[in-house]
Order: sequence, then structure tokens, then C-alpha cells
Amino acid sequence: MTTDRRRFLKGAGLAAAAASVPLPAPDLDFSGRFDRYQWLVGDHHTHSQYSYDAMYRIDDIARGGRAHGADWIVFTDHGHAEHEKVSVEPTEADFLAARRKYPDLLLWHGMEWNVPGAEHATVFFQAGSEQAAKLREFERAFDWRLTNSEASNPANEALALRALRWLAAEEQAKRLHAPVVLINHPLRNGRVAPHELRAYRDAAPGIVIGMEGAPGAQADGFPKPLGNGGARGGYVNNPGPNSWPGYPAEAYRTHGGWDWATAKVGGLWDSLLAEGKPWWITTNSDSHYNRGDTLVRPDVPGDWYDTTGKFPDPIDSGVPQLAAPYADFYPGEFSRTYVGVTRRSLEGVLDGLRAGRIWLTHGGLVQELEVGVSGGGSSVTLGGRLRVRRGSDVTVVVRARLASRPNGGGSVPRLARLDVVAGPVTGPAADRDAMTAPGTRVVESFEPRWAPGRQVVFRHTFRNVRSPFYVRVRGSNGDAEPTPDVIGQANPFEDLWMYANPVFVDLC
Repeated sequence: MTTDRRRFLKGAGLAAAAASVPLPAPDLDFSGRFDRYQWLVGDHHTHSQYSYDAMYRIDDIARGGRAHGADWIVFTDHGHAEHEKVSVEPTEADFLAARRKYPDLLLWHGMEWNVPGAEHATVFFQAGSEQAAKLREFERAFDWRLTNSEASNPANEALALRALRWLAAEEQAKRLHAPVVLINHPLRNGRVAPHELRAYRDAAPGIVIGMEGAPGAQADGFPKPLGNGGARGGYVNNPGPNSWPGYPAEAYRTHGGWDWATAKVGGLWDSLLAEGKPWWITTNSDSHYNRGDTLVRPDVPGDWYDTTGKFPDPIDSGVPQLAAPYADFYPGEFSRTYVGVTRRSLEGVLDGLRAGRIWLTHGGLVQELEVGVSGGGSSVTLGGRLRVRRGSDVTVVVRARLASRPNGGGSVPRLARLDVVAGPVTGPAADRDAMTAPGTRVVESFEPRWAPGRQVVFRHTFRNVRSPFYVRVRGSNGDAEPTPDVIGQANPFEDLWMYANPVFVDLC
């Protein structure tokens, strides 16, 4: 164990861990504790012909996602004046038709909210026959495109908080059910400050559940001539007039495809977790135009959407589009958000999302993942809280199924390392713009022996726990730390990562 890791363990009140070694699967009993969940693949961020910058029919997204293994999908067209005016009800009709046509898919009609004073967020809920009306009501009152509230200033930030409290009040009044908000591509433009993330979370606990750990549009980084030569996730920006000035230049780039807020150990995500409050991460497609698809949008006048609120149905060109605008993937094709459910239903997925039973992977790096944390006779999994007596031992068990089939890049990905990351829970941040967690470290790394489809199991024990902490797991196909993606040279299949949401360990 390195000196730095010993310092972390001592500073967090944790004694040095026992030697962490791979264990054969039979030595660990997951039955009835960690493996009782069914893990469903989904996507909470997609766009259709009802968005001003996309082309697909709702049916195309559902069919494409289903073909790539998605179990649940949220349709999230952009807030826009013409969208609010004429697009909400037609979208709802197409959404209901997709539900009837694909009964094995769990589908929601939501929206991508232009957050006042910030950028974008997924919003979805259930409102039965009033779904379209409630979405329109929210969009009309709180979307910055309709309320002239884009600028980053205190008044617009306050409007965003009123929107979140509106969702909470509508849920309490039973006019809508189970609203969920996730902050999309949080640092793409640097327009959502750390204090805003904390304010969203605290204004509507259980509704604002987290953020995209990795953005969609991962295919935009494929080098030319077989791609756009752009940036993974569209993270090609620099600070602008509405950007929070505290972000460094590296925050405007993805790192191994992941937002800097997530990728940097001891960074912004960890600073939120160090407060001991839930803040989950997801990934998604942000599907607009999917790389390799033969569908294209018909040529139309430049003001077409602004006068109709919908683009014509796409046509089949018969030619794979390798340099499509935004260069996304279909739901489930590259970015996968796995949610642990006790029942395959809308409610089951909502329960899993809110509970943080979520792990994420790019490019099929891992086929299956289970994480269990045990101590004091109890066990929890991702998103859980384990309560133990001071001085107890806490053991983290990681079980992964390695990839066994080629991904969209044409090869079987190889998991090269798994990391256990842990940090002390220090309570609410005195500085609401804090974006570092100095006590967080990679406390142990494992290099699994690779064979297609092989199951690997590892264990790490924290001994004599003296203070509360959290622990999370990540993995990669090579690099020890995520590195900034180079614009124009970022084939997403060459740099793959997976992340799991944390477990909190509290003392009683």
C-alpha cells in the first residue's frame, strides 16, 4: 500500500485495509443480498423530429433502442417556443403509439428543459391523460427559451428553483407522479456552477437526483475521414459570458468520454458525495443523428421547424452516415445506464433511479456488474447506506462479467483494471462552490485476468472504521486515470470506462 493511500485511510478514520485479492466466485455468497435485482438498460436523453436539431420519429428511437438492448427510454425533445405551441400533443400521440407497438419497452414522454440561468436538464414524470398538458404548463412557465431567462444571474437561478419546487408541489398535490430531474452535460459550456447543483439538489430532494456522468454524442469525436473529427460529447467549447468563471480549461473537455466533474477523482462529483447526500450519475445517447444510420433528414427550408414545430419523416438513403450532425448513437448502442429493479415496470425503474442502484458503461466494457458493501451483519448495494458501529470492518465485494462479444468498434473490449475509490464524508460544504474533495483516493486497484465472458470477483476490506465515508467503483480498458480527449482524434471505442454509483457508510 502506498504512503498516499495510508494517509487517506488514517485521515478518514480507517485502518489499513487487508490485502485485496481476487477471489473465486464460490467463496462469496451474493444470493439474496446483492444479486436480487434485475438490471435494465436505459436512456433518459433522446431527441426526435419534434426537436429543432434532430430528425427521428419517436418510433425510430424506440425501435433502434430496442434493437440495441435498451429496456427503458425517455423521449426528451427540447423546450422551444414552437415546440410548446404545437409539438407537445403530437409527440404524446406518437409516444402512446410507440407504447402500444413495443409493449416490452418502458417508455416516458419527458422533455429537455432549458434551465433558467444554466443549460439543460432531463425532466420526466407521469401524469396520465394530463401528461401533455402538464409538460406544456412546465415548459411555458419555466423554460428559458420561453421566459427570456437564459443569462446566468441570481434572478434566473431563482426561477430554476421555483420550477423544481413546482414539481414537488404538483407531486404532493397528486397532479403528477414521480418527477425526476437529471442535469445534462453539466460542464459542456461551464454554465451550471457548483452552487447551482447544490441548490437544485436541496430544493427538491428525491426529484433532482443527479447528473450525466458522461454526455451523449460520443461518436462526434471519430477522426476524419470516417467521422466528424469533433469532440466526444460535443465538448469543444471554451468559457462564455454565461459560464461560471471558476472552472479550469480542462473542465470543458471530456476525459475518456466522461465529464470532468465525474472523471476527476476528488473533483466536483466527489465534493458533492463528501457531503453525504445522494447525487447519482448516468450516461445516455442524446440521440439526434446516429452514426452509421442510413436515415437522413429531408432537405427543408431553414425556417421549417420555426413554422411547423416538426421536421418531415426521415428517409432511408441506403448509405451509412459516418459524419452525421452531432454523431450520436442509438439508446443502448454505446452508452448504457443499468438500473437495478425489483420488478420490470415504470415504477421499478423509477425506484431504482431514485435509490441510486445505477452503474454505467461505454462500449460494452463490462457485461454485468454487482457491488456489495457489508459490515456489522448487514449488506447494501449501489446507492445504499450501510450503518455500522465505530470500529467495525467494512468489506466491498465487486463481481463483474467480462465482455464476450464485439462492440460497435468491431472488437471485444478488455477490462484492464477495476478501482475502488473512497473518501470521507465531511458534511455540508461551507463553500457552496466547492469542487474538490481532498480526502478522496483510489484505495485499491485490481487487474483482472482477461478471458471473454469470464466472471471476476474482488474484495477490499476497510478495517476498524472510525469515521463515515463513501465508496465507489470504476474501471477502464487501459488508462490509470482518465485523460482529456483530443479534439479530432477521439475514437470512443479506444478509451472505455465504466462507473458505479456510491455506497455510503454511516456510523451508529
